[in-house]
Amino acid sequence: MTYISFNGISNRYPSRRSVVYGKHGMVCTSQTLAAQAGLDVLKKGGNAIDAAIATAISLTVLEAPSNGIGSDLFALVWHQGKLYGLNGSGPAPMGITREAVLEKIACGHDGKGADGKIQALSGSSMPESGWEPVTIPGAPAAWKELHEKFGAADFKTLFDAAIRYAEEGFPLQPICSHLWQKNAQKVAALEHEALYQPLLDTFFRGKHFEPGQLMRIPEMGKTLRKLAESGCASFYQGDIAREIVNFSKTTGGYLTEEDLCSYRPEWVEPIRLNYRGYEVCEIPPNCHGLVVLMALNILKHLPLAEKESPETVHKQLEAMKMGYTDGKSYIADPRYMKADVNYFLSDDYGRKRAAEIGDKAVLPRPVDLNCGGTVYLCTADAEGNMVSLIQSHFHNFGSKLAVPGTGILLNNRGNNFSLDPAHDNCLAPGKKPYHTIIPGFLLKDGEAVGPFGVMGGFMQPQGQVQVVNNLVDFALNPQEALDAPRWQWVGGKTIEIEAAFDEAIVADLKERGHDIKVMQDFTSFGRGQIILRQPDGVYAAATEPRADGVVAAW
Repeated sequence: MTYISFNGISNRYPSRRSVVYGKHGMVCTSQTLAAQAGLDVLKKGGNAIDAAIATAISLTVLEAPSNGIGSDLFALVWHQGKLYGLNGSGPAPMGITREAVLEKIACGHDGKGADGKIQALSGSSMPESGWEPVTIPGAPAAWKELHEKFGAADFKTLFDAAIRYAEEGFPLQPICSHLWQKNAQKVAALEHEALYQPLLDTFFRGKHFEPGQLMRIPEMGKTLRKLAESGCASFYQGDIAREIVNFSKTTGGYLTEEDLCSYRPEWVEPIRLNYRGYEVCEIPPNCHGLVVLMALNILKHLPLAEKESPETVHKQLEAMKMGYTDGKSYIADPRYMKADVNYFLSDDYGRKRAAEIGDKAVLPRPVDLNCGGTVYLCTADAEGNMVSLIQSHFHNFGSKLAVPGTGILLNNRGNNFSLDPAHDNCLAPGKKPYHTIIPGFLLKDGEAVGPFGVMGGFMQPQGQVQVVNNLVDFALNPQEALDAPRWQWVGGKTIEIEAAFDEAIVADLKERGHDIKVMQDFTSFGRGQIILRQPDGVYAAATEPRADGVVAAW
């Protein structure tokens, strides 16, 4: 057969995307097949919540490097005139302690531990892989919780597309292909470690990662069928739970039957900041959506004259650094937080911090801002319901632990715990860690404007601040707001920027003392989606040019 040969990930010439409009429903996410799965649910009579759940379940298969069945989930849901928040993150197992982790790190300092490789770490850092950073997965319970409160479709049918893609196969999209290939090189070092063989067997061995290659993950199909039949109950007390716990018991893990059986997602009241007439809404701690609101609280006390201005970018960077410094210092499981969230949302805080911003870059306390594995989606339906949902196992392929024969990747959300006993976010049994995934939502005069989000570990608050500034301060349309070149603070005075940034702005920022690094690789600058409701009920939406995404409109 004759065919044209080409490189599916090459992008020599910039593509042009337009805002997409729709009336009856929309699904935006970073993977085109997942968006279509959600749209199919809408067309069959499901609502925006059903579509979001179906899309999220499909993404566990279609973007396996970034999320999975063992992920956590947060959601903001606008339903019949009210905004709801769901915290689907899990706590540390009851059997883990700070002292046990420190002992394990010391034992594994030479690269070997009793149950597998644990990288040598310094200071108070949690391990990135193995059992130590695993928290109780919240996503399956959150899917069910969302459906029980708001769903209209048959819950079982929301798994259909994901099961089909897992069992029959799906073609890899370019960005996901790129991420999978990058991680294939990273996990090669685990080849001879017994603990990580299920990961390699399920997601790497015998598989090809070029764009367009068919990928099958039949183990996930089997597990998703069980979840569909049991309404996700089997993950927490049933066949799947027993397989997870058995893997934990036989490999030195901490998860027990009691940990899984006692887990419940938590409905929370969203936190809000009035920013130039709009309410920016986030999930409260342990989620770091508060960082977005702190940075915007500082910026609302400063004039942002124009977007293409070095002074504007400088103010954004300094406000972001302040918000992050405070966030990393104080955000934790709310049961352990000493700081008052309301203070960070007050004008007193915003004015105080804004007054500290001068013409030069300052050196705040360094923060390690690494980009992780996450998926974001938003949906809307003809009744005006909208969902902002984010799902992640943190780093690509999470803890690198896959439960044998199930396709379940366990998250490494506990990597964000501190081991400093004086810190509010210090590891403790049954405690939730500082969490990086944050769905966003905009309101005006008490009415929904729409969901938005930017995935990507510690890039997420930075991406959200830039998107809100683009929409509210600079009147960019949703697609422009996502297309615009981005910056990210990575600690100290170091700022990474995308190659498309104006050279004059770059030169000015260097004069102000910023250590600027121009990046050719765009994958660390986040991947966002936006849906905005217009006054006549028509939706306007956009998807990220840095991802394989699509706006599926009806």
